[in-house]
Amino acid sequence: MSRRGAILELAILGLLHDQPLHGYELRKQLSGVLGAFRAVSFGSLYPCLRGLVERGWISERTSGNQDRQGPGLGGKRGKITYELTAEGKEQFQTLMAQTGPASWEDENFDVHFAFFGRASSDVRLRILEGRRSRLEERLDDSREQSRQRRERTDKYTAELHRHGLESTEREVRWLSELIETERSAYRTTNPGTAASADQPVDGATSEQTSGPSEESDKE
Repeated sequence: MSRRGAILELAILGLLHDQPLHGYELRKQLSGVLGAFRAVSFGSLYPCLRGLVERGWISERTSGNQDRQGPGLGGKRGKITYELTAEGKEQFQTLMAQTGPASWEDENFDVHFAFFGRASSDVRLRILEGRRSRLEERLDDSREQSRQRRERTDKYTAELHRHGLESTEREVRWLSELIETERSAYRTTNPGTAASADQPVDGATSEQTSGPSEESDKE
């Protein structure tokens, strides 16, 4: 499955976690709430829904309140409501608990962050710190590139590059504020394990999972 397809599945499961929705409502919320999916089409949405139904993670209910499990979205798409199954809730929690580098990247991070309320504090911390680490790496690379090509860049390209740097710096500051808030809350609710909340996860490998006792490897 493509990375975008996996993100779309997570977003659908997260939205259905709150309430059942039909296809049009799902598309509207994906487009209106999650910026990564402004361009999601029915041509992408319905095959994804079909796959989730086939795996038993969501179920379909027709307008006559008759449940159907399995494929066959057919021509009744406008009359079918989708809802999360017990297996789907477990899968959603499993996906939300993944804290490796994939969860720090641009679209993945946005979707994870949209559903942070359903993640544990240690998972939120790992993802936030991983995201900050990745952006700090980008800043270092961008500054070095800027120094190397300063004399060969016209003023408009230089201005665009400066704008990108400032945007990234603002996000790093925002992440640092969120991390401090999460750490403070973690220390308050977990006084016996406060030290673990202060351990950075920068540079964690893709095999990293969400448990509070895990060790992160340096890249």
